[in-house]
Amino acid sequence: MVVVFLCSDGVHMSQAITTGLVAEEAVAGSTEYQQPELSDNALSVLSARYLIRDEAENCIESPADLFLRVARTVAAAEVVHNPNTTDREEWEQRFYSLMASGKFMPNSPTLMNAGREMGMLSACFVLPVGDSIDEIFNSIKHTALIQKAGGGTGFAFDELRPTGDFIKSSGGTTSGPISFWRAFSEATNAIQQGAFRRGANMAMMYIDHPDIIKFLHSKQDLNQFNNYNISVKIPDGWMNAFRSAPDSPHVVCNPRTGKTYYIPRDIEVWEYNIKSLVPTNLNSADASLGKQYYTRRDIWNHIVRHAWETGEPGVVFTDRINEGNPTPHVGRMEATNPCGEQPLLPYEACNLGSINLSKFIDNAGSPNAAVNWEELRTCIRESTRFLDNVIDVNRYPLPQIDAICKGNRKIGLGVMGFADALFKLGVPYNSDEGVAWGEKFMQFLNDESHIYSEALANERGSFPNWRGSIWETEHQRPMRNACCTTVAPTGTISIIAGCSCGIEPLFSVVFYRNVLKGHNEGRKPLIEVNSIFKKVMSERGLFSTELLDRIATEGTLAHTEEIPEDIRGVFVCAHDISPEWHVKMQAAFQRHCDASISKTINFPESAAVEDVDKIYRDSFSLRCKGVTVYRDGCRKSQPMALKDKKTSSPSDSLAKKPAREESSSTTPIEPATLPEILSSVRIRQMTPFGNMHIQITVDPSTDRELEVFAQLGKGGDVANSDLEAICRMISLWLRGGGSLKHVIQQLKGIGSSLQVSTKDGKIMSLGDGLARALTKYTRAKTHFGVKSLLLGAFEQAEMDRVQRGLAAAPPKATPRAGNGAGKNGGHSHATVRATVDKLGTVGATSRGFEKPSQAELFKVLCPECQSALRYSEGCCICHSCGYSHC
Repeated sequence: MVVVFLCSDGVHMSQAITTGLVAEEAVAGSTEYQQPELSDNALSVLSARYLIRDEAENCIESPADLFLRVARTVAAAEVVHNPNTTDREEWEQRFYSLMASGKFMPNSPTLMNAGREMGMLSACFVLPVGDSIDEIFNSIKHTALIQKAGGGTGFAFDELRPTGDFIKSSGGTTSGPISFWRAFSEATNAIQQGAFRRGANMAMMYIDHPDIIKFLHSKQDLNQFNNYNISVKIPDGWMNAFRSAPDSPHVVCNPRTGKTYYIPRDIEVWEYNIKSLVPTNLNSADASLGKQYYTRRDIWNHIVRHAWETGEPGVVFTDRINEGNPTPHVGRMEATNPCGEQPLLPYEACNLGSINLSKFIDNAGSPNAAVNWEELRTCIRESTRFLDNVIDVNRYPLPQIDAICKGNRKIGLGVMGFADALFKLGVPYNSDEGVAWGEKFMQFLNDESHIYSEALANERGSFPNWRGSIWETEHQRPMRNACCTTVAPTGTISIIAGCSCGIEPLFSVVFYRNVLKGHNEGRKPLIEVNSIFKKVMSERGLFSTELLDRIATEGTLAHTEEIPEDIRGVFVCAHDISPEWHVKMQAAFQRHCDASISKTINFPESAAVEDVDKIYRDSFSLRCKGVTVYRDGCRKSQPMALKDKKTSSPSDSLAKKPAREESSSTTPIEPATLPEILSSVRIRQMTPFGNMHIQITVDPSTDRELEVFAQLGKGGDVANSDLEAICRMISLWLRGGGSLKHVIQQLKGIGSSLQVSTKDGKIMSLGDGLARALTKYTRAKTHFGVKSLLLGAFEQAEMDRVQRGLAAAPPKATPRAGNGAGKNGGHSHATVRATVDKLGTVGATSRGFEKPSQAELFKVLCPECQSALRYSEGCCICHSCGYSHC
């Protein structure tokens, strides 16, 4: 029996599962395989991102089939280790049950690729970037192979010699690490056009690299390197020196020569090179060095201020990372994966999975709530075996990756649903008890995973690089896996499992989800209530629609006085938790974790720079391996205006050259006044903020464009207001006699932190989308002429060929018969707009089904479902549909 699932609609998928329509040889009618219990949104996410489709875009597997496909592939490793085993079927059933029950989910590449042609199951990779052209461009090639399969990559650019340094082979000088990083970034943009899913990146650099000032300012303009997270690598020695003598000069070191330098205060960031720096031996006795050169405090303040402004850079404490390096004899860990939870050796990869802690709380929401430790222990052991098996069935994209992954056999078992577990236990997240529970859960996970890895070592052998590892030299303990535990982001897999993300607090106990109903259809608004909160409120007789609507609007219970204080105290959400509790929770989990923690320390928009400074210092004191912060709303800000280079503050050294002075003899241009009724051409264009509708006002007698108006369908207040401002300036330029050609040149290629792939290529921002639409218009105008566009005197098929660049020479602009061509050009009512139509004012406050919070009005909206994006776990995440952008 072959069953086709039309799962563009979550309801169809739900009906298919309910009636047991899954692969006959697999789940249907079998008592050994439970049917997955999935929410409507989980079904939509699975349909949109994970389930296999045919060429007609119809799903040809159900969620149960997916889980079985993954379980069967992973269980095949049992035969690899013991060809005579009869246990493969048993482990297939166990692995299937782990996923179908929502107790455990592997990382997305495993769900997507297991049992399929791609076969690459790891999520996290680190690639080396050596100091030669061959090494650099080999890494770019290797990045392409990894990212087309859906993996994320991390790089350290500090081995590259600084800008202006000598190149012996050519006798010239290098353009520096930032220029080569730009090559990586552009390659990623191209790679992601055809990738299975969008791959993220991490760029890192040591704080003592001569180009560190350039690196720190590289993302002050968020249009640059928008497919990268960035972090500064700080050794303990630098932090200790900074804390004891912050006003001593900052010393940098050329990685090629080992020579050390001071950075003069008066350098221009984007123009200085190694020759601009001052060797340390020239002024070693000068007491006024702190006035002439950048100090440690200056560098630290740059890091903190930029993190306050844009959420980047993060900080990575490299000595802490390498203290936990289980194989120091193999190499040093110099970079992490994109979200920071996996420090890895060069060419190393890691496959991840997360256990849903909320599934292991008995008597949830009652005074007798307790953790079922035995059931959790069983799940940890089965999940550890699952991830170890993945290493053997994985198809690694490069032989170097295959070798080191099988040499160290690292896995990353983590948790999700922690906030839900605290709700069930009746414990506030922002409390000492909540932090204690975090440490208790992670210690249990870490210990049990190690115990089972040791058992696997006795059964299958230790990882090949065990000799010389800390497991041999310090612990004298066989171990199947060099590392076992981590805490990873779980945005999409937590939606599938129906729980809160990672170790983050819940964003809100009540919110609206926009459930996707298909590629070209609308979205079904559903109010979603946390099940534990609903149960407690119902038992107290407090559950009401009006109350839910208010909570969904405010995103917090803090000001809802009709809810008893004991409930408000337990059901705290992101808005209620101060940054200090975030960093305490991260430190608690880090104390019992082999790798690292993906967590974002969230700040309110009102937070000061000093607040970020304190958290960065506290994270070092609490022995975290790294820290990332995000101040609510910071990414809506434009890059700082830069001062003249003659100012003395180090932050002012970014100064741009003064603009060319306007000639006193120039005659000011005044924009023309336009009549009330004009003709226009309408274009629709996809952007990262949804469909944009562009109205170009033209004068048929001169073929000149006079105005441009544009409106987003559901872009939110900020996106629509920004678009209106752009269009007003364009219209002012056109009415002043300017050319549309110059507008397109200025807008095209502008990047942003939110992008969308379309059939015509990647649209990188509002401006880029507008440029793309105006380019379509100019192509059509050149081929058909303005009058034909206004009259609709063209064939749509020919228009499509024009936009694809396949059309022949432009035809003569003659109206088709029947169009009513007459003395005034024959503008028909159907094809000519008498006035400029704003196409509906649909913004964030008029979505009909939803009352957004005040904070939401200033958010960037999801390009897929139009819900507000949140910054969490190192990524922009949509909690409605699972979209993420790291």
